[in-house]
Amino acid sequence: MSSKGIESKNPQQIKMLLWSTFAGSKGCINRVKIVSQLKKMPLNTNQLSKQLGLDYKVIERHLEILEKHGLVIKVGNRYGVTYFLSSLLEYNLNLFDEVADKSKNCKEY
Repeated sequence: MSSKGIESKNPQQIKMLLWSTFAGSKGCINRVKIVSQLKKMPLNTNQLSKQLGLDYKVIERHLEILEKHGLVIKVGNRYGVTYFLSSLLEYNLNLFDEVADKSKNCKEY
């Protein structure tokens, strides 16, 4: 499910997007970890990699997924790109927290 235009969608569609991204697919636990870090402060790929102890390419792939679904935005270009939570995700952080709490059975990737 893509998030294009999801701001105008109903809460059930947003919930489905969050469940599929953070609890229903391989590697979702890493996406939960990334978003949890970005909730604290905007970071770049290298910073996330070091803080989470995950390979740079793994972080890069999960950020692509999060951006594709409209859950993070990037500012800057090339090496200096910094990632922020999107307004969609910020508005639905309580729902993210609920999903993240229930995603403990998710596999790392």
